[in-house]
Amino acid sequence: MSVRQSLLAILDQGPCYGYQLRAEFDRRTGSTWPLNVGQIYNTLDRLERDGLVAKGETDEQGHVYWRITAAGSAEVAAWLSEPVARVATRDELAVKLAVAATLPGVDVAEVIRTQRAASLRQAEELTRARDAGDAAAGPEALARSLVVDAMVFAAEAELRWLDHAAERLARHPQHAMALALSTEKPKRGRPAGNGRRVGA
Repeated sequence: MSVRQSLLAILDQGPCYGYQLRAEFDRRTGSTWPLNVGQIYNTLDRLERDGLVAKGETDEQGHVYWRITAAGSAEVAAWLSEPVARVATRDELAVKLAVAATLPGVDVAEVIRTQRAASLRQAEELTRARDAGDAAAGPEALARSLVVDAMVFAAEAELRWLDHAAERLARHPQHAMALALSTEKPKRGRPAGNGRRVGA
C-alpha cells in the first residue's frame, strides 16, 4: 500500500493538516488500513524533504496546512497513470507450509486444515462486511466496497491455494518429504564481484 502516493493524491485536491489527511485517507479506503498520526507526519516530512509538499498557513487552532508542489502533482499524475507492479514478497503462510512439509513428524495436512478454517472464517467475515456495505450509497461507500472486494478476493485465493497445497501434499508420503539437516558446511562470506564466494 502506498501511503506516500495516497497522501499526495489527497493533497492534490487542496491543502490539509495532518489529522485531516488521516481522516481523508480513512474516508477513501473505508478505514480498512488505519494510519496513525505519527505515520502521517513522518510521511509528510519525507515528502517535504523530497520537494513534493511544503508547509503552508497555520490556522487559529494551530493546524499547519500542507500543500502539494508542482513536482508533487506530477508524481500523483504518474502514479495514477502507471500500473502497480506486483513484487514478489515473502509470504509467511507459504514459507510455513514449505518448511512444515520438510520436517519429520509434522502433520502438514493438519496445519493446512487449521489454516483453512481460519482463512474461511476471515473470508466469511469479509463477505458479510461487503454485503452489509453494499446497501450504502455514495463515494465513501463505493471506495470502501472496492477495498473490501479486493480483500475478499485475496481471502478466496488463499483458500484455493490451501486446497491446491493439500492435494499436492497428499500425493507424497510425509516420510518421503522430510529433509534431514545437511552435512555439507555452507561457505561463509559475501559473494565477490565475479560471482564466486569468498571465504571457506
